[in-house]
Amino acid sequence: MAKFYGVLGFADTVETSPGVWTEKIVEKSYKGDVIRDIRRWVPTDKVNDDININNSISVIADCYAFQHIFAIRYVKWMGVAWKVESAEVQSPRLILSIGGVYNEE
Repeated sequence: MAKFYGVLGFADTVETSPGVWTEKIVEKSYKGDVIRDIRRWVPTDKVNDDININNSISVIADCYAFQHIFAIRYVKWMGVAWKVESAEVQSPRLILSIGGVYNEE
């Protein structure tokens, strides 16, 4: 089992002007383990195929992570931000299933 040390991106909704709400990303560092490591290519009509990973990362969570589990958007792993598809609570850990590359738009 590989070790993990990286950043989780949490979306915090803030009012940028009266009546206009946008998501602001808050990044926090966590450590844990990579408990599943699977990669697969997704064929597309584009020049280059997309890559998806079906990895699970177990992080030791703090109070902030437990209170904002609904707001986790991505995990930075191996230099790339990967979107979090699901988060499972196994106190004191969070098991994060990650998929495709996270796009900020």
